Amino acid sequence: MVIPVSQKRAAVACAVLAALGALLAGCSLLGAGTSAVLSTPDPTTGGSIGVFTLAVSDCINPGAPGAAVTDVMTVDCTVAHESEAYASIVMADPVFPGAQAVADQANAGCTSQFKTFVGIDYSASQLSYNFYFPTAASWAQGDREILCLVLDRAAKTTGTLKSTAR
Repeated sequence: MVIPVSQKRAAVACAVLAALGALLAGCSLLGAGTSAVLSTPDPTTGGSIGVFTLAVSDCINPGAPGAAVTDVMTVDCTVAHESEAYASIVMADPVFPGAQAVADQANAGCTSQFKTFVGIDYSASQLSYNFYFPTAASWAQGDREILCLVLDRAAKTTGTLKSTAR
């Protein structure tokens, strides 16, 4: 079937706009990372998945810090990795509360969930945390999740950090 040039241009324009919208609607990561579904990750070598499909217990190598995150590299937790998702906090605000309010809720929630996951209070731990959080653009598309990530700033870890009391 031959598609007229005007329909081809419209189709290309729609595809470009859809891709741009997906990029602009990404989450942000405080201090690390990238995430849209590109492939099913291989558990040993990793793979790129969308930040919106990342879940608690996923281990990741988020890469360099960035303003908006669309894809993230996941790996099996038995492979050396930078971070592990340990808690999901869903914000209830009906409208985007602003970046500072999101960061405040993320810090409070990730700190309070830290002990439950790691087994020691955050203030006594040698580990740290980062988090993915909704941006104004991703909020407009229904994103309300803060995803907490535990990490050892000194080195990559192998295995889960759950119940390590470090």
